[in-house]
Amino acid sequence: MTDLSLAAAHAVDRYLVDALIGADAMLDAAVADQRAAGMPAIEVAPTGGKLLWLLARVSGARRVLEIGTLGGYSTIWLARGIPDEGRVVTIEAEPRHADVARASIDRAGVGERVEIRIGRGAEVLPTLAEEAPFDLVFIDADKESNTVYLDWAARLGRPGTLVVIDNVVRGGRVADAEDENPQVRGVRAGLEMLRDDPRFTATALQTLDAKGWDGIALALVV
Repeated sequence: MTDLSLAAAHAVDRYLVDALIGADAMLDAAVADQRAAGMPAIEVAPTGGKLLWLLARVSGARRVLEIGTLGGYSTIWLARGIPDEGRVVTIEAEPRHADVARASIDRAGVGERVEIRIGRGAEVLPTLAEEAPFDLVFIDADKESNTVYLDWAARLGRPGTLVVIDNVVRGGRVADAEDENPQVRGVRAGLEMLRDDPRFTATALQTLDAKGWDGIALALVV
């Protein structure tokens, strides 16, 4: 048996991507444009993107809320996972990021399914309160605001809405009670909310992929 190491984990990740996902010119172009624009390399891994697609399909989602667009990589995966008449509403705080994302989303052929709302999540989310409920919510923005985003996920969802929260392990730092980094504290507060808030039932999984050691939480609005 191969010993666990970062090199071995990356080799397994490359194998899984080659075996189950393959190359995708539109997604590759979205990442390339994101890099060219000087944006951080914090988009989900290809295996994570395919997972979002599968979750959208399995849940039968027609309305998806994404908090944190970045360069549109995960947005494309989500938009591909819903019907032609479905809608992804994605929130991005940086107008320049939104411009890059819009170009990539349109080039990928899913532009008609995607609406980008520009502004900080805490300011944009209340404006969605009068719209139809969302079937799936993907939270991948500033970790300090995870509890705010989870509260709005419950408010804007319905019983049965699936909530996905990215980056909940932070390289193992989430389990270190002495770590007072604001992002780690925000992740920990979000997980505690999922445990204590009766609106949710949840679990979390560690991941080790192209983005390193991290994890995702999956919650159901009950």
